[in-house]
Parts: sequence; structure tokens; C-alpha cells
Amino acid sequence: MHSEGMEHLIVTLQGGWARVMLNRPAARNALNTALLADLARTCRDLAGADACRAVLLCGAEGNFAAGADIAEIETKSTAEGAVDPRKGYWQTIRAFPKPMVAAIDGFALGGGLELALMADLIVAGPSARLGLPETSLGLIPGAGGGQRLLARIGPARAARMVLLGEIIEAQTACDWGLVSHLAAADALPEAEALTARLARRAPLALAQAKAALVAGAETVLALKAERAAFEALLDSADKTEGIRAFRAGQKPEFSGR
Repeated sequence: MHSEGMEHLIVTLQGGWARVMLNRPAARNALNTALLADLARTCRDLAGADACRAVLLCGAEGNFAAGADIAEIETKSTAEGAVDPRKGYWQTIRAFPKPMVAAIDGFALGGGLELALMADLIVAGPSARLGLPETSLGLIPGAGGGQRLLARIGPARAARMVLLGEIIEAQTACDWGLVSHLAAADALPEAEALTARLARRAPLALAQAKAALVAGAETVLALKAERAAFEALLDSADKTEGIRAFRAGQKPEFSGR
């Protein structure tokens, strides 16, 4: 499979599985709308490709994804958030029926961690830094990250990461059960070997097993409520202040408006 027409992805099909690399290194692979559109399109294509039995997600040049694109969120209103095409792209990625592995080196923050949490297995290397710091910008996770984190690591640890915006290292992520594998060196080689193992296993069984695991983990999660809360915050003065302060390298002064 080629990545022609996909500006921000490098897709390589090899040995029964596909490596999908997020490729915006100058922005630490931040997830803008164009990248998410490419990723959703790729997931649809690979879902129907018999030659692909598993997918590995990784990021170019030392980072997984350092968050959403702040420039897009900065001007987005609540009304625009309600009809945001990104919601459909996220749903397509989450609905990918085959096993998905995420290899995290460097930053996996905000939307980047939300993307990794949609994978079935997560491999973290020593450089990995994981977090959902959206409340530091006057927002909350907008793609189900808070709910999926809650399901993985429990309410106390999820509250630390969501309410306090704590960014944790790879060993802590492994100890807490946020990631499934801790690599001794870079995550990518171990994740590639793991994805190749998945590609050799029974495809129908893995698809049914994944569907059951996702249903069991997510049936009771307040995913719609979390998204609605994210959209409501887009018009707040605190969001404006949070992003202003972030850009200026200052501490925000939130007014609660």
C-alpha cells in the first residue's frame, strides 16, 4: 500500500501487517484535522485489505504525537465543535476491526494519548511521556481519552492525569497498566515484532476478541457526555486564556468564565 495523497502519513505494508507512521515531525506529530482525515481513510482501507491483519501506529522522528493542533482549537467555537468532522474521523479509527498496536517514544500527550488509547496494545520506550493535560488549557479531553483512561487505570490515577494534568514516564505508565509493554530501548522494534506476531494469529478470532474487549471496556463509559463537555468549553474565556498562556510560556490565570 502506498501513502500517495496522504500528506501526513507514511504507510508501509509488510509481511501481513501495516506500519502507519504519523509524519508531522516539525509539530511533534500533532494531530491536525488533515492528519486525522488521512488516518481515518487509511483505517477504512486497511480494514478491507486481506493483506493486512494488524496495524502498528507510530510517530516520526522521536515522538508519537504531542497533542491536537492548538492553532485549530484556538479559534474553534462550541457550535463548530458540534459539527466538527474530527468526531467522525475518531469514530472510524476506533471502529478499526483488526488488532492495533501503538509504539510510543517521546511525547504522547492530549489527542496523541487519546489516539494511543484506541490501540489494543501499547508499547512504551524509555523516552515516552504520556499525559492528558487539556485542563491546563481550560479544556478537557475531546476524543474519549478521559473515559478510556478511567477504564484502564482507575479513578484515582485518572483524576491525577486529567484534573492535575500530570505527565507520567514509561515505567509509571507500565506500573499503572496504561501501557501493555515496556521496551528496554526504543518502542518501535518491539512493537513491530509484536504486530508481526498478531498478524500470524487467527484473524477472525482476533477480530471477535477485539470487538468483545472494546464492548466490555466501553459500554458503560460516558463518552458522549465527555464530548459534550469538551464542546461546551470551546466558547469559554478560560480556554482563550489557557491557550494564550501556553503560547506565551506563562501560567494561566483562570476566571471560571
